[in-house]
Amino acid sequence: MPGVKYYFILILLFCCLAFGYGQPTATYTAEPDSSSFKAAPSGNFTAFVIGEIFIEGNRHTKPYIIKRELPFQEGDSIYLPELVKRFDIGRKQLMNTALFNDVVIALMSFHGYVVDISIKVKERWYVFPIPHVKPVDRNLAEWSKQGYGVDRLNFGFKFSYYNFTGRKDKLKMWLITGYTRQIEFQYDRPYFDKKLKHGYKLGFSYSFNKEINYNTESDQQRFTDSLSGISRWYGNIDYTYRPGLRTFHSARIAFTQLQVDSQVLALNPKYFNTTNNKVSFPEISYTLNYYDVDYIPYPLTGWMGELMMMKRGINHNMNMWSFSGKMTRSWELSKKTYFSWQGYGVLRVPFDQPFINQRLFGYSDLYLRGLENYVIDGVAAMMVRNTFRREIFQFSIPTYIRSKSHDRIPFKFYYKIFSDVGYGYNKNMPQNSLTNRMLYTGGIGIDVVTFYDFILRFDYSFNQLGQKGLFLHVKNDF
Repeated sequence: MPGVKYYFILILLFCCLAFGYGQPTATYTAEPDSSSFKAAPSGNFTAFVIGEIFIEGNRHTKPYIIKRELPFQEGDSIYLPELVKRFDIGRKQLMNTALFNDVVIALMSFHGYVVDISIKVKERWYVFPIPHVKPVDRNLAEWSKQGYGVDRLNFGFKFSYYNFTGRKDKLKMWLITGYTRQIEFQYDRPYFDKKLKHGYKLGFSYSFNKEINYNTESDQQRFTDSLSGISRWYGNIDYTYRPGLRTFHSARIAFTQLQVDSQVLALNPKYFNTTNNKVSFPEISYTLNYYDVDYIPYPLTGWMGELMMMKRGINHNMNMWSFSGKMTRSWELSKKTYFSWQGYGVLRVPFDQPFINQRLFGYSDLYLRGLENYVIDGVAAMMVRNTFRREIFQFSIPTYIRSKSHDRIPFKFYYKIFSDVGYGYNKNMPQNSLTNRMLYTGGIGIDVVTFYDFILRFDYSFNQLGQKGLFLHVKNDF
């Protein structure tokens, strides 16, 4: 069929482009820090000493939190061309804190070979006491299959306070009812030391559902209603370490307790891999993140990556090692035209894992565009995404609010062409046809990017099963 031939030609083209553009030169550049630094001159340039850094617009944010994101500090000696480059790095770093709507860094004045610098920021709103209404299904397509039932909605109250004390800390308290009864508390303080390198996170949550996703059959979630349902208690303590600008380390100790209705174990004996309907287990994990992109929620240039190692459980009832990694690399091919390559991989050992440890594609933001109607479980997976983007237009609309930081709402629109390749391995679930095989999808779409990191994606995609459709996604990729 001509359509099928065209589809596979398109897939081949994108895969070739991914390998062609996806092999960056192996180089190493030291990460800028706050120490004095002189860039090697490329001409007859004179080194300037940074005098004072003046900050405006930070009504709530502490000045040292802003200075923490800068690749220069007062007293540094830097050649002027290099300083201009660092202005751009500093602006990107501050925008990626999610604390500001806009940032401007510029030279303010000269005193001989001493320069003063001006930083003007427009702070976001940090307090969000808002009502919460959201479908419980993993995406809108799944909710439509369930008939858009009101009984599948969660509703309640979410209180989020970003930049709680002006130190980039976050406080969240959620009270949710409806389909899921949920109580959640989180506090994240990225710095508690004078050098602003060490931090911590605390979290606690409780949830209860009567309906339980007990199995996956024909690549679809299967649910059952029960009297005692499923309850989950979870608590965690994290230690975080940020030695420079772009590298983040995190170590977590957590504890989980799950209890389900006994009929779930009759429907799926591998749900817990034990005859006990209640399991408790500790969890230890380490995560390494690196960000060197223009805008983390929607990167157009640069790269970012994550490596994670996790140990869940300590006995035969719960015993899993998980190793995962993901990377995004983006290039500007020409003015307003970009190419993005994303890779993801995960391995869970031993391979004989309970059902609750086997979620792969189709959950959260991990999916192949064009296979949103399916879920894929397993213990090992890989995925590659290739995306061409072209900015088609941008504009802003007035809010008619008396505020220097919220007087207008910006919008940017991007047209895109994409192709995804994925594979999931599962030796224990032969009733699912999408496991243990290569998967291919592709399509076109429109992305809308606006402030507060809100991203709306309209994807018209197709897959190797001959299916196609329009899908809506909100927020980020991974």
